[in-house]
Amino acid sequence: MHRTKRQWHEETVKPFLAKKPERKPSFKTTSGIEIERLYTEDDAKADYLKDLNFPGQYPFTRGIQPTMYRGRYWTMRQYAGFGSAQETNNRFHYLLDHGQTGLSVAFDLPTQMGLDSDDPRASGEVGRVGVAIDTLEDMETLFDKIPLDRVSTSMTINATASILLSLYILVAEKQGVERSLLKGTVQNDILKEYIARGTYIYPPQPSLRMTTDLFQYCQRHLPKWNVISVSGYHIREAGSTAVQEVAFTLANGIAYLEAACEAGLNVDDVAPQVSFFFAAHSHVIEEIAKFRAARRLWARIIKKHFKSENPRSAQLRFHTQTGGVTLTAQQPANNIVRVTLQALAAVLGGTQSLHTNSMDEALALPTEASARLALRTQQIIAKESGVAETIDPLAGAYAIESLTHEIESQAEDYINKIREMGGMPAAIEKGYIQEEIQESAFLFQKDVEGRKRIVVGVNDFVLEDEKMPETLKINPRLEQEQIKNLRAWKAGRNQKKTRASLGILGEKAKTGENLFPFILQALRDKATLGEVSGTLLKVFGKYRERAIL
Repeated sequence: MHRTKRQWHEETVKPFLAKKPERKPSFKTTSGIEIERLYTEDDAKADYLKDLNFPGQYPFTRGIQPTMYRGRYWTMRQYAGFGSAQETNNRFHYLLDHGQTGLSVAFDLPTQMGLDSDDPRASGEVGRVGVAIDTLEDMETLFDKIPLDRVSTSMTINATASILLSLYILVAEKQGVERSLLKGTVQNDILKEYIARGTYIYPPQPSLRMTTDLFQYCQRHLPKWNVISVSGYHIREAGSTAVQEVAFTLANGIAYLEAACEAGLNVDDVAPQVSFFFAAHSHVIEEIAKFRAARRLWARIIKKHFKSENPRSAQLRFHTQTGGVTLTAQQPANNIVRVTLQALAAVLGGTQSLHTNSMDEALALPTEASARLALRTQQIIAKESGVAETIDPLAGAYAIESLTHEIESQAEDYINKIREMGGMPAAIEKGYIQEEIQESAFLFQKDVEGRKRIVVGVNDFVLEDEKMPETLKINPRLEQEQIKNLRAWKAGRNQKKTRASLGILGEKAKTGENLFPFILQALRDKATLGEVSGTLLKVFGKYRERAIL
């Protein structure tokens, strides 16, 4: 085939190029991987049984379930949260009534940072980018009339993950729902906060302790709960390439499993409760290959590095969100097309659940109408496109298999380098991961500004007089209402009981005991999120990011 391909190039392509040159001197993916003019079977580089195998069989390249979407569709889990718990509860019911099959909660910045709404540092941020949750009462309102034994809930929360999951458990108790029946995911991925996002509170070691404490508690009491969603999404949003997204996400996953094993847990008890969270961007072929490569590489890591004996441990289960950073404020209707392409790539790549961004999210939180349209995008792909009727439909395509191999190979090189540095926490401390992402983000922006990479509506096909759509407005009175309710909650509780529970939590934080039961008890005794976080902060201290120049 190599000989005949060369012959085709000499006899057919070269004479044609002499008359009609190609558009670019080179074609590359967003990871800088050269896209060949033509792929053949020689480029696929795949031994079928060793590298692909059948769906539901190691190394799970073609999917983790034997029937994939022929059994059931991916979970359509639209991310939602804004303003008060009541407003967000209304949005949840709206989305469920329109066919959403799982909940995904966005929390406001103070909640993510362990601050109550009345903290001076929370001023101006209450309810702005997610829902404000200070108390058990807020959490009860958030899930009012939503049966927690019948819905799967994902919570995008990291530094305060144990607090929010504890509140969720307490709401379930009030509903009479057994903990063992609760289904969902808590993000609980603190390492990526130091890398890409910044909503950390404590230094890495006590933060990892909180992560593994949650692992241990869920293993005993919440067997259906995913204890972590290792997030490549935020790494990609910060500017990484697709290859880096796979590499750094899986390296974080390795670090969490190693920490769990050091805490005395068995890898085959923890790994089946580990899930992942990836972005989907617009280079459709690269994205499909990325998801397949991530699945195969993780399976090999679990089997070879961790010596796992449970096939379920090697199954990389992942949620996908279409790329927020790819959305443009200019010509926002164009985002509908971007999101459709990205969602299609996620489905063709075998995702287990999916959030489709709304067209107006580069301008504000989504309106009801734009959120509904984003959900309809998933439903049309599921019901009308036909892509869910056969498993891994692009398998065997020479370009797909070649890129799957290349992404896996380059990601593995990164992981090996990180291992040589002492693992992911050490690589983060040295600033290596942050520098790699910053360099990739810089090069991408340089290509956009130099028009080597076209973003429609931004650096080409620009409209001069553009009318912006109506966007969602957050009521400015919400913050004062939230603070008023919080103060009433504090005034109406048994102060002595609350202080005692917080005191015990503080003392236990100085020991090696699992903190989850003590967090749960403090919240049961009406402590607030900020009080629990503040108690731990006094013991653990605050993390200060080192400057990377």
